[in-house]
Amino acid sequence: MDDEMRVGIVDVGSNTVRLLVGDVSGGTVETICEERAFLGLGAEILAHDRIRRRKLREVARVAEDFASAARRRGVRALETVVTAPGRQSSSGEELVSTLARATEAPGRIATPEEEGQLAFAGALSRTRVTDAVVAVCDVGGGSTEIVVGTPLLGPAWVRSVDVGSLRLTAAVLHGDPPTPAQVEAAEATIAARFSALVPPRPELALATGGSARAIAKIVGGSYGPAELERVLRRLVARPAGATAAALGIELERAQSLAAGALVLRHVSTLLGTAFTPARGGIREGAALALAAERAAA
Repeated sequence: MDDEMRVGIVDVGSNTVRLLVGDVSGGTVETICEERAFLGLGAEILAHDRIRRRKLREVARVAEDFASAARRRGVRALETVVTAPGRQSSSGEELVSTLARATEAPGRIATPEEEGQLAFAGALSRTRVTDAVVAVCDVGGGSTEIVVGTPLLGPAWVRSVDVGSLRLTAAVLHGDPPTPAQVEAAEATIAARFSALVPPRPELALATGGSARAIAKIVGGSYGPAELERVLRRLVARPAGATAAALGIELERAQSLAAGALVLRHVSTLLGTAFTPARGGIREGAALALAAERAAA
């Protein structure tokens, strides 16, 4: 698709709900507007196995505001993409229908494989890669997707594991900061859940998602297992409030950041490659897909 098209994506994840308004042209996405709201749907699901009415109303208000903001900026198409909260909640379909009414636009639950494919496309849309085997790791609050492929042929190997920064924190990393025993338990959980994965070795590995972006603020560039180990030592040496203040991130994000660092460290070891922070991810991938769908209609 060569003609420029302005689209809007409302991305509903375990930690945050985000809006992207972007101009899609020639396989790239130029950001026009971004907004976010921390709603903690993953914590709601962990506590109640569903999203209760009050939280649904809160999500609907945010989504309605985001949809209005997107339309004010002239989007030709708008879509809501729900990731782990839709798959891991007993009220996933109710969440989607609530969001569709609030935004007056289509909404859907992305499958684990689709989430990985969208993250792959979005990460590559903002990375200069010509001919290389690329891995993309998207660590979310509720799950982690790992995708390996090439820019020309797309994803060839896609896997999703229901271990994310929020779920891992809630399961074992209870302390503020986590104790050495809790960190050891988290490492054992990650090793067990990822034990069946044998990904192809990439020439380049891109990390996307909230944890990846926050860790990039600490490191200031690429990071592999050694850098992530140093980040982890910093995170477990002080309360989450101090980390949030130092990085300018939400307290809730800081509380699950050690878990994100642990997952990224394990995946970097699996891939045998350090991560480069990606500038794009699932929202950019969803924007590309939506624009292509509308152009073909």
